Amino acid sequence: MKRNVVHLADRVHEIQPFHVMELLARARQMEFNGVDVVHMEIGEPDFTTPQPIIDAGMRAMAEGKVHYTPALGLRELRYAVSDYYRSHYGVNVSYERIVITPGASGALLLALAAMVGPGDQVLMTDPGYPCNRHFVRLLEGEAVGIPLEASENFHLSTDLLAEYWQERSVALMLASPANPTGNIIPPDHLKALADCVTDWGGRLIVDEIYQGLVYGRPSETVLQHSQEAFVINSFSKFFHMTGWRLGWMVVPEGYIEAVDRLAQNIFLAAPTVAQYAALAAFTPETLAVLENRRQEFVRRRDFLVPALRDLGFGIDHIPDGAFYVYASSQHFSRDSLAFSHQVLENTAVAITPGIDFGEYKAKDHVRFAYTTSLERLALGVERLKSYIK
Repeated sequence: MKRNVVHLADRVHEIQPFHVMELLARARQMEFNGVDVVHMEIGEPDFTTPQPIIDAGMRAMAEGKVHYTPALGLRELRYAVSDYYRSHYGVNVSYERIVITPGASGALLLALAAMVGPGDQVLMTDPGYPCNRHFVRLLEGEAVGIPLEASENFHLSTDLLAEYWQERSVALMLASPANPTGNIIPPDHLKALADCVTDWGGRLIVDEIYQGLVYGRPSETVLQHSQEAFVINSFSKFFHMTGWRLGWMVVPEGYIEAVDRLAQNIFLAAPTVAQYAALAAFTPETLAVLENRRQEFVRRRDFLVPALRDLGFGIDHIPDGAFYVYASSQHFSRDSLAFSHQVLENTAVAITPGIDFGEYKAKDHVRFAYTTSLERLALGVERLKSYIK
């Protein structure tokens, strides 16, 4: 009789780890040993959650609001998200189509689980957020990366999409603003892609978790151009609630009942206290705090991009949103993972290798996150300069 056999499903072997987590672990060890590390690898704002949100969460706990909510979320919060779309984007979205989820990952899992079966294809951009392709594999689907060029500002054209769309394709996944590039899809471009996917009988899934972190142009939503898309959003990035683990999704008509059943069975409901806290996210007081922080991200971006260019990193376009710079490092190395480790060990500056975000030219790129103060960014640049020059 065989005992203590570890049986792993085939899919487990195909789901890759975040390479940056190995770098982060090494950085933490260095800090434990007394080394001052400049963190430009973590995709998490350095700002704490705005105080009105914290206060709302504490009130909820004090009032005993700690029990399960319905699977689709707290009705008051769903109404608040609906009002936010109406007041900020001029879009009418019924609260019934809004689902509150455990982070944006919970929303993405629900959207894919509702549509993807064995062998179904989901098209997505390369580079892109790695969990996207891994979730598709988890559901026995096939993730198909579409390579995008930095010289084209990482824009996906309808012609290129047509080359990759096949009979087994059921969805196209996009992000705007995007991780790792900070790219924003122009409105007319986004509408054209949405129309194509709809005409071909598929669905568009748009990751908008960096919505609000937009620079030099108005913040937008795909819902201004299509009501047929699944829209993924989060309270983590713009609202600075990463540890609260709260997101939301706008669901197209016809999918609500299926999503409700899936949510009941997968995670039951999003964290209750976090939902009550998030009711304060849309108040004028909180939004004023977030606008000041958005302006700070602009200052950080405007410092970091020219500084990196001066060092020799290739940056074709200034990112329009999020808080990332996806830069070519081929002038220094054609192995982004090895280069990231070398930089960490020699400069105590932590960055993310491009191989975390796909395959196309990934070894030639690294990602810098400007999620630390201007002073720390300047220190990091000086260390890189000393090492590179």
